[in-house]
Amino acid sequence: MSKVKYIFFSDLDDTLLNTKKEVLPDTYAALKKFCDNGNIFVICSGRGLDSAIKVQKKYGLEFPHSFIAAYNGCQIYDCDSKKTIFKVGLKLETVKDIFEMADEYGEYVHTYSDEYILTSKDDEEIQDYRSKVSTPILFCKDPTEHLDGPPCKVICIDLHDHEKQERFRAAVSKKYADEIDTMYSSPYYLELIPKGYGKGTAVRELAKHLDIPIENTIAAGDAENDNSMLIAAGLGVAMLNAQEATKASADIITETDCDHDGLVPILMKYC
Repeated sequence: MSKVKYIFFSDLDDTLLNTKKEVLPDTYAALKKFCDNGNIFVICSGRGLDSAIKVQKKYGLEFPHSFIAAYNGCQIYDCDSKKTIFKVGLKLETVKDIFEMADEYGEYVHTYSDEYILTSKDDEEIQDYRSKVSTPILFCKDPTEHLDGPPCKVICIDLHDHEKQERFRAAVSKKYADEIDTMYSSPYYLELIPKGYGKGTAVRELAKHLDIPIENTIAAGDAENDNSMLIAAGLGVAMLNAQEATKASADIITETDCDHDGLVPILMKYC
């Protein structure tokens, strides 16, 4: 690892992937050149590990010495050794209560085991989510019965009533102020993760693990759940299509959006 110059942490949806969930050819070529020069690439996504690995394989992103920071940075996976090197999760009793609170507030939630999406509802929200990821679903009333340990996150999805979703968010934040952080990864996806962790944690932990100065880290994203890594990285890059709060958290904003190879000039600068 002594030859490594930079680590590039990239969100997937609407950042490295365009709005059609594809990697554009010029973006791929720039990323490959970046990695061929001895740099490190990290998928840093709100997606679960299973889903992120599938994206990695589908688009040929399996570059040497790559990592995946899944679940908003709460699990870091070494793609060479195929081992998890860092993981934090929510208490099982807390997850069970969040599912009960979601029923009370009329909200859809799910969490994840190593193999499945765990949810109690077969409704429009899970169908929308499954149109984007291919992780299999296990329907269950109590997800904790199917978990071997604390899950990295719970996600709340509401496609139609943001105010109701915000009431649920406020209730969770009040009850679990010392345990849970909440943020949106899209206008409809509310992420619930362990307090004090996030994509910024992945930047700091992996830089430390690889003994690379934090100044040599680059992070790119578009949504609220990306803000902490843009702040933590040596260079925080917001996409032109990013939310305004994410742009405010960044050092620079790309000149073009995710549909027009916004990351290419950034990557080429560090090749």
